[in-house]
Amino acid sequence: MTEREVAVLVGLQASGKSTFYHRRLSATHVHVSKDHWPNARHRQRRQLRVIAESLEAGRDVAVDNTNPSPEEWSPLIVTAKEHGARVVAYWFPPDLSASLERNAVRLGRVRVPEVGLRATFTRLRRPRLSDGFDAVHTVTFDGRGGFAVRAGTDPQSSPR
Repeated sequence: MTEREVAVLVGLQASGKSTFYHRRLSATHVHVSKDHWPNARHRQRRQLRVIAESLEAGRDVAVDNTNPSPEEWSPLIVTAKEHGARVVAYWFPPDLSASLERNAVRLGRVRVPEVGLRATFTRLRRPRLSDGFDAVHTVTFDGRGGFAVRAGTDPQSSPR
């Protein structure tokens, strides 16, 4: 049996996480996001249930939220490990001004109030292997409309 994977996307709103998922992970990973249930009560519990059900069904999972700190990603790691899955963080280093610019052109519910984006920025911390991840990859824009992924990066110094 192949080991399942939970990919945890970590970054600001409008940092490219959802686009990265659609371009790089959608063929292999179930897309899980609290945005799927904007009006639901207990969205975290629901998200963990969907992750567990997907893993039990033999599917890999990508968790596409900001996941800015251990408070958000620790339950994801616990759920993944309980199901024997490997947990990989995809870190989108913050560029606040670029995220604000991309967010400003969003329409409707996908546009985040600027105060929310700034609040996430203050809480955002780089994930590390010591947090329980099996791997930490850094994702940046490649300058050609795509993404560059630096695999296995785990700097222990700077929080951002």
